[in-house]
Amino acid sequence: MTTKPAAAAARATVYGYPRQGLGRELKKAIEGYWKGRVSADALRATAVELRRTNWRQLAEAGIDEVPTGDFRYYDHVLDTTVMVGAIPERHRDAVTADPLDGYFAMARGTQDVAPLEMTKWFDTNYHYLVPELGPDTVFAADSAKQVTELREALALGLTARPVLVGPVTYLLLAKPAPGVAAGFDPLTLLDRLLPVYAEVLADLRAAGAEWVQLDEPALVQDRTPAELNAAARAYRDLGALVDRPRLLVASYFDRLGEALPILAKAPVDGLALDFTAAAAANLDALAAVGGLPGRRLVAGVVNGRNVWVNDLEKSLATLGTLLGLAGRVDVAASCSLLHVPLDAAAERDIEPQLLRWLAFARQKTAEIVTLARGLARGTDAIAAELAVNRADLVSRASSLITRDPVVRGRADAVGDADARRVPPYAERAAAQRAHLGLPLLPTTTIGSFPQTGELRTARADLRAGRIGAAGYEERIRAEIREVIAFQEKAGLDVLVHGEPERNDMVQYFAERLTGYLATRHGWVQSYGTRYVRPPILAGDISRPEPMTVRWTTYAQSLTDRPVKGMLTGPVTMLAWSFVRDDQPLADTARQVALALRDEVNDLETAGTSIVQVDEPALRETLPLRAADRSAYLTWATEAFRLTTSGVRPDTQIHTHMCYAEFGDIVRAIDDLDADVISLEAARSRMQVARELAAHRYPREAGPGVYDIHSPRVPTAQEAAELLRTGLKAIPAERLWVNPDCGLKTRGWPETRASLENLVAAARAVRDELS
Repeated sequence: MTTKPAAAAARATVYGYPRQGLGRELKKAIEGYWKGRVSADALRATAVELRRTNWRQLAEAGIDEVPTGDFRYYDHVLDTTVMVGAIPERHRDAVTADPLDGYFAMARGTQDVAPLEMTKWFDTNYHYLVPELGPDTVFAADSAKQVTELREALALGLTARPVLVGPVTYLLLAKPAPGVAAGFDPLTLLDRLLPVYAEVLADLRAAGAEWVQLDEPALVQDRTPAELNAAARAYRDLGALVDRPRLLVASYFDRLGEALPILAKAPVDGLALDFTAAAAANLDALAAVGGLPGRRLVAGVVNGRNVWVNDLEKSLATLGTLLGLAGRVDVAASCSLLHVPLDAAAERDIEPQLLRWLAFARQKTAEIVTLARGLARGTDAIAAELAVNRADLVSRASSLITRDPVVRGRADAVGDADARRVPPYAERAAAQRAHLGLPLLPTTTIGSFPQTGELRTARADLRAGRIGAAGYEERIRAEIREVIAFQEKAGLDVLVHGEPERNDMVQYFAERLTGYLATRHGWVQSYGTRYVRPPILAGDISRPEPMTVRWTTYAQSLTDRPVKGMLTGPVTMLAWSFVRDDQPLADTARQVALALRDEVNDLETAGTSIVQVDEPALRETLPLRAADRSAYLTWATEAFRLTTSGVRPDTQIHTHMCYAEFGDIVRAIDDLDADVISLEAARSRMQVARELAAHRYPREAGPGVYDIHSPRVPTAQEAAELLRTGLKAIPAERLWVNPDCGLKTRGWPETRASLENLVAAARAVRDELS
């Protein structure tokens, strides 16, 4: 295939870049600041240097226009809350006294003040802090951060484009503030918010911005006519501003759909669209509205959410088609590169042939630059790159790692009965109560206990050969003994072994299953300073040997109370990995489910009476468009049931979910047919309990009463009050008492105090009920 040069030279750009640094320097600086070891000035200096490093790397790679404003200490939606002055009343004094400490107080809370609610950013594993708004909210522009970072980039001689969360998406992501009537719609504040955006845009224009990007990913979801009218009004008004930079409205993660004609008619200067997740739909819709004559189209043809090398010829074909639909076509990733690791070249443990299949942020940047050059100069200008790319794609498609006939045969043989548990729940519940003998309002935790510095050091020493396997395993046994002893003393009813041997709830299992690749430096931000290394699902999945039985059995030998077996469910194993893109997700989920089914059955055989299969990503992976959800939920719930349906009636199956909008999937939660579900509920003040009640959820549930993503220790009275709220929706005989999530990120002092208060709250409410 030969492509002729474009009429205008295409520019290469990105919407955002990983923030942390190759050695997670930002995480270390922020956590050092929280602990008092790093000054505010030193933290700011680290941030400045990381921004400069990122911009220089992008420019040296050939990116023509770098993003600014995408760098955050904690979260970009929280930064937008600061930018528009929507500080919650309870945090205003802290922000006034010290903006940096106040910022972190909104994110993490303090002992006296609760943080903002946190939930997932669309269908990703990134978490954002939910704005709290009400009819009395007063907005006020604070463009200092955006202007400062723009000036930093311009001072380096770079062409820079500030990136902001758009006003419509910001309001659609918001919730009514505490005390505000539940029916309040934050979108009614749009006319109040737009002048603030106008002021920020004017400030950026005065600081030298030629373009500003306004991200509106909420418009790729199903939207009501009123919401679409709000988008039309917003960009009519912003586009009509006299003192403004050029406006690029960006969407990603799915097809723009009904919002595309609205934005195409708006007086804005360009659109940025995702041509990976929804290439055909966005292309057809763009053609249907007559394209963007005389305006800029930024085409996201490189997948910003997965790590496989781009098919350059396919992307060039898409770009070639787009040339006739816009005044100019520029090349970008489909979304911010925040969602992928920084540099595949840093990986030394992945076999070189397999490494050729991977593209992290730096490699994706190179692909974008190559595609822009090919679009501008013709395919002859990138012939060498195309040849290498073609060879890499062939290598992957023909590799034996991607196809295991035994695994595929087993998956093909699965029937409907294999994913159905018998007998019905009511009969199982009676058998489980008789077998377990638990009290009313049983107490438990979600699974993990604090991952101390000593544990991390032990793992590092094992990898480096400074200690042997025997020494490492004794350290793990000692930690399990301590965790079990504490739980018994604290009075918890159902115990866990604490997961000291696990580096991550997905990576640990991926390293023990065939078909996965694990990285050494593939860190991706999940929230704040929490970074994970998503494994790479490269081939067919099987379980060579048991993965958790030994440590669970050891923990059970230390106590007469039941110890839960702890596994990560098949959907979460996919969602928190970089999945293969060469077969349907449903097929991969079934393979993972069968491997986990073997583990569940082995745990039961070893004497484990309760097995928890965590699925926190079930809601996260829900398609953004309602029309696509039924098919997804069918295979996702089937995969969970396939994992858990091979056990006896008196074996209790738990699952866990956190930090998502559960109301959208209550029916699917029911379809999982788990005996007990634990859910995040503390920050949302038991909202999920009310949603379960509205659905008439018939099984046992533990809406969390302890927010583990904040360092504050909840009092026994606070936990008891949340329990009483939960009891208004869930009968006492079906209500469990637990934290929101695992305790891996917390320290031991706060963990001890919080769990002791949790147990005290459960006992107090039990006494009230009796």
